[in-house]
Amino acid sequence: MTEPTSLLFQKQENNKLSSKNDVHTELTYDARSFYLNGERIFLNSATIHYFRMPKEEWRDVLMKAKLAGMNCIDTYFAWNVHEPEERQWSFEGDNDCGAFLDLCAELGMWVIARPGPFICAEWDFGGFPYWLGTKENVKFRENNETYLHYVQLYFDQIIPVIRKRQLSAGGTVILVQVENEYGYLMDDEAASAHMTTLRDGILERGIDVPLITCVGGAEGTIEGANFWSGADGHYANLRSKQPDTPKIVTEFWTGWFENWGGPSAIQKTPSLLDRRIMEILRAGYTGISYYMFYGGTNFGGYGGRTLGDSDIFMITSYDYDAPLSEYGRVTPKYAVTKNLSYFVRAFGSLLMESEEIAAEQIQVRHPGGISVRGRQTGQEKIWFVESHKDERETVSVTLEEGRTLPISIHPGQIVPLLDRVQIAEQVYLTAGALITGNEMINGELTLFITADRGQRSVVELELGAKQDAMAGGLILKESTVQVLVEHDAGRNAYRFDLFHFQEPGVVRFEASGTAIRFIILDRDAMNRTWRMESADGQSLRYAIGFDDVDVTASGQVKGMISDPERTTMLLGDWQDGEQTRTGREFFTQEVETQPESASIAVEDQPAWMILAAPLAPVLCKSPEFSRVTLTAKQRSASGHPIDFSEYGQDFGYLLYECDFDSTVGGMMNLVLPNIQDTARIIVNGAEQALVRQVGAAAVPIQVTQGQNTLQMLVQHMGRLNFSPYLGEHKGVAGAVYLDGQVQDIRRDWQMEPETGTEIGTEIGTIHLDEVNSIRGGTVLRRSFTLDGMDRAVLVGAPSKGLRINGIEIPMPAYQDWFAFQTLDISGYVKPGVVNTLEMPYSRSPLNRLELITYLHEGELQGWRMAGTDALLPASWESCDLSEDTPGVTTPGASCGQPVWYRWRFTKPVTAGHHKVNLMLRLTGMSKGTIHVNGHHLGRYWQIGPQEDYKIPVAWLREENELLIFDEEGRTPERVRLLLDEMSRYPWVMAGK
Repeated sequence: MTEPTSLLFQKQENNKLSSKNDVHTELTYDARSFYLNGERIFLNSATIHYFRMPKEEWRDVLMKAKLAGMNCIDTYFAWNVHEPEERQWSFEGDNDCGAFLDLCAELGMWVIARPGPFICAEWDFGGFPYWLGTKENVKFRENNETYLHYVQLYFDQIIPVIRKRQLSAGGTVILVQVENEYGYLMDDEAASAHMTTLRDGILERGIDVPLITCVGGAEGTIEGANFWSGADGHYANLRSKQPDTPKIVTEFWTGWFENWGGPSAIQKTPSLLDRRIMEILRAGYTGISYYMFYGGTNFGGYGGRTLGDSDIFMITSYDYDAPLSEYGRVTPKYAVTKNLSYFVRAFGSLLMESEEIAAEQIQVRHPGGISVRGRQTGQEKIWFVESHKDERETVSVTLEEGRTLPISIHPGQIVPLLDRVQIAEQVYLTAGALITGNEMINGELTLFITADRGQRSVVELELGAKQDAMAGGLILKESTVQVLVEHDAGRNAYRFDLFHFQEPGVVRFEASGTAIRFIILDRDAMNRTWRMESADGQSLRYAIGFDDVDVTASGQVKGMISDPERTTMLLGDWQDGEQTRTGREFFTQEVETQPESASIAVEDQPAWMILAAPLAPVLCKSPEFSRVTLTAKQRSASGHPIDFSEYGQDFGYLLYECDFDSTVGGMMNLVLPNIQDTARIIVNGAEQALVRQVGAAAVPIQVTQGQNTLQMLVQHMGRLNFSPYLGEHKGVAGAVYLDGQVQDIRRDWQMEPETGTEIGTEIGTIHLDEVNSIRGGTVLRRSFTLDGMDRAVLVGAPSKGLRINGIEIPMPAYQDWFAFQTLDISGYVKPGVVNTLEMPYSRSPLNRLELITYLHEGELQGWRMAGTDALLPASWESCDLSEDTPGVTTPGASCGQPVWYRWRFTKPVTAGHHKVNLMLRLTGMSKGTIHVNGHHLGRYWQIGPQEDYKIPVAWLREENELLIFDEEGRTPERVRLLLDEMSRYPWVMAGK
């Protein structure tokens, strides 16, 4: 290990850069934060992946990040998107990552570029192209000659895109990441050789901004941490490793991904998100990258397969329960991130300059059930008041000199209390309410003061040394609300007792010669408050009251209003000046600007009717359909099945087919020792099973005496995106056998009596499909016999240290966090005797642990294969789902074979007052793929949690074609198009 370092490899002077316009941009840092041109910057970064949405959506999503107070965009670069086939590079259209970086610069956003080559991201193969797995002797994420050869070729393409847009070239790329989360595989010392190779590959191609890593460091880089909770522990670890570098959260997990058949990932609630952000600020981080800020969609086959059990395949949506939804809509989490980002902007200098106050130096007094930690720079302090109570309360906190403030706080909430923070010359602020703005707007220092509706808050302004009233006192000039102001002459402090209504309040006054105004908001109003600053920083505007806001390239501001009676306020640099209006006035203005040719006069109909919400297109009840006959009869036979990559196909479907003779009829097990995707097993034209648990499988099938035809329709469900076993063989690979056995061996393990963990625990038999309280490492034993078989596979979640008949089974890439293995143990078992399994206890309950045994003589031969091309529709027939029609499957039933359905529909019509999002609901369907106008929208599988599928409006034409491929041929009478809920609300022109 090297000693803790800032940038041993990359000297500080290398960070002093100049743009092509000869305008100097200096990037430096110390232990607290980064500096740009000598000014500290707090990195509020939004993780947004350009490859998870159409190019036409980039501006809107990036603008939403900017409006939420983000000053930086973090993005991966997906190698498999840019080189889907070897030497076939794609940097056009939706894959034009350079244009994405240029748009970030246009909007005034810094960029953290993460080129990989491994990116994880729940993305297929962690970003590696599928064909890379076909290279002889390739080993991923290590100094393997073959692997590095192709990595360097990838770097030759992607690094110049980034280099041309870094600070020294006049762009806004501020940081570049080396690899990704390598620390999950090995420690820094073991990782050093590979990480150094990748680091040098980046530097040699001209990157001169600082390099970063996450979860694991490398010499010459700044390390960040990835987490959802535990901010203090991660901070201490980073500080011990690199005491002289800024502490940043390279991935703050705002939500989580979802997998087919799994639960909806909504466990990270907005209130928890609020708390976790406050924990990050309290710990002292000066950079947060929100992963994800906008998740997007896994279009095509790009959804990956992640760690855990055998069948954790990513759904098509990558909504991630992020602040911005998959459709680019604001959510309650968006409001949390926006409000706290505004708070960070208002008091970032205090946060970045401060150090934590030692516990023994804290003199704040507070009631039980409350704890307080603080940070301080000079005389300015910020206290983080945390509730451990069971309900919301208003508690009193006493600061030095007996200053006591009430604070309204929810259970588990952390509230920032500002203590004598200077906001103007000779003006010092103390406040227990959240202050989300602190800057000059139209010549007035404007503070946005936020609390729950119906709550009171106290804000104190302490002025400097006593002066005459005209020069140094406080003069109340105007107030739209009742406000109580008390003056403490001894301290020359003014105490404002404020009340938070639904209606915004304004209090104007002058303090020590500075014009100040308070904007008093309840939390809902703050959620609808938007800060808009031009990229050059010359124009600043605020809009209050809009549910959503967009700023066009020309600077026009449009706002969405769900309630016509809501008060809206425009503050700052608007062409028509500051103003306060109701939503209804905006609607009336929109109606009055309708073309004269409008068929209904304004006075004849309310504004709501003129601006009525659009309707979703209706799919006809008579779609066309095309039955798919599964056959590979025309294909040449091979010895055994091959996987997708060897077949030369990246995603989609493979059909495996063979004929075999059976001397008897009845049920027997089909053994698949290496299967990595879902498979429909079909014997003699009848479907027998849908294999979901993969790795290895034993599937009961019905065979007839004599000749049989076996077919396996396998859908590529995504490669592992994060594991020690990247590059698995997708589909079915290797020999397939008939007539095996399978045992669930989670039950009936034996534990030695002396290893019991507690008095009263029953010693002896342990069932690993149950919850157990057993000391980790306790050895468990279980016996089995082969019952006439000579091959064996163990699949599921065995523990490291597994022994068979006294011999340990090698698991060289084993990681505790990857609870899935497929082990061929044929060489360790003995026929005709009792075999013994020994395994250290690690965890329970286990979802799967199976022993599959079979005879090598049962191998099936003569396989034929066909790819996705064999499943394409050959001809179309008419279908009427409104009634039972001869020759058409009964509604709600299945054809018993795959079917394509085709509809044509018109684009949703709007008059320019609505922004619509279109989705497809597939009620009643089985499993398959969706296509619109030639775009592959992704996989679907009606086992949850995903119910609706995004159809990007950017991919629509006036007349559109929708294709659905359903594996079971279920009839689509309940399939329909929908608009999302926020499509119903009108947008109005707010001003410019």
